[in-house]
Amino acid sequence: MNIPFDNSFARLPATLFTRLDPTPVAAPRLLAWNTALAEELGIAGPPDAAVFAGNTVPDGAAPLAQAYAGHQFGGFSPSLGDGRALLLGEVVDRHGHRRDIQLKGSGPTPYSRAGDGRAWLGPVLREYTVSEAMHALGVPTTRALAAVATGEVIRRETDLPGAVLTRVAASHLRVGHFEYFAARGDKESLQALYDHAVARHDPEAANPLDFLNGVIARQSRLVAQWMGLGFIHGVMNTDNTSISGETIDYGPCAFMDAYHPDTVFSSIDRHGRYAWSNQPRILPWNMAKLASALLLLMPDPEAAIPAFTEAVHAMPDRIEAERLRVFAAKIGITTPRPEDGALIDDLLTLMQAGASDFTNTFRALPGNDAKDQIADREAFLDWTARWHDRLAEEPDPHSLMMRTNPAVIPRNHRVEQMIAAAVEGDMTPFETLAAALATPYDAPADDTLAAPPAQHEVVTATFCGT
Repeated sequence: MNIPFDNSFARLPATLFTRLDPTPVAAPRLLAWNTALAEELGIAGPPDAAVFAGNTVPDGAAPLAQAYAGHQFGGFSPSLGDGRALLLGEVVDRHGHRRDIQLKGSGPTPYSRAGDGRAWLGPVLREYTVSEAMHALGVPTTRALAAVATGEVIRRETDLPGAVLTRVAASHLRVGHFEYFAARGDKESLQALYDHAVARHDPEAANPLDFLNGVIARQSRLVAQWMGLGFIHGVMNTDNTSISGETIDYGPCAFMDAYHPDTVFSSIDRHGRYAWSNQPRILPWNMAKLASALLLLMPDPEAAIPAFTEAVHAMPDRIEAERLRVFAAKIGITTPRPEDGALIDDLLTLMQAGASDFTNTFRALPGNDAKDQIADREAFLDWTARWHDRLAEEPDPHSLMMRTNPAVIPRNHRVEQMIAAAVEGDMTPFETLAAALATPYDAPADDTLAAPPAQHEVVTATFCGT
């Protein structure tokens, strides 16, 4: 097979990465292949499991592990980096966009911090499934190109089958990249990183403040989209916050079933720092860390502090405006007004009181079937009267809601069931779920995929898999 590599990151100073080849595995076997994405990337020829397991380094590749730092649950880790991933290289896709191709689970690197550098099958299939679902839902995200079984046993709490994910991204640059060099006072490397990031993501940025505002705008839109889907990232650390504005690192991610704003699934988020309702609050915190790093590139950092501070302090209003736009569309409003926020919040309050299913309640609104999702029928009738009055001013609310509210999402219990079957060698549930998630706004052929979990199927915690 042929991959048309053009590796710009590998041409940057050596302080930004460590060059090394992936560690071969025992018996690579292709489990999933994204044909449409491969065509988009200009990859020719049949997929080669040896390439996507790391046993064969393809022509033109320049494998490397990136160096970065990060604030993890509020505490700064000055040296993180790609501990179980390697950037194979970059391609310029058929639309003229530069894309990274990365192997995840490809073996130990200098940044592994005593880890084995491997991934087991569950997290690989979770990320493959959820990232492709997010793409189909219209959310900026990394993509999944391939999943390969390694034929090796991975030791976590128990022995588990190993796998490697091939991930595609607009880039893998994170807030933590900038923190890494700022913490070391390495302005030369920081400048090289900044110049690369600007050329790749913000070519019109005239200075670091413009660049910061570009990242803020992308991330604000992204978090609002997460909120509108009931998506909880689970580890919104700065090393998992992308410069491109894509969703990255689907570790303990999850989607809400019953609505509650404080919902959290991640087993390592013991205090709910990254709960659903906290995501818009954490994002400005993360952007403040990026701002602090970028200040070092200003001719007079001290004089630039007020402008950078203003950019970060303006974020809550920006995020709320994005959230209003997203949720207004979910209830059929094309151009929201400030007072529409009360209408949205009142519906969410009713949903919380009755533990209504988040996805199915919004999906039922166009057909006036949401009353079956709300426990307080009388209060919902009052809300509906106000809502219908507002919709009288809208041109086509039904169509808007049907293309905004998905019928099927990667529900946690279905993902777990798919993983359990795959561990036993049965990929059929993975394939069935992936097919339904490819067209999430259409009712699935198997309507059980749109159903919330039965009591015995409820997933209460999700795990990173590292």
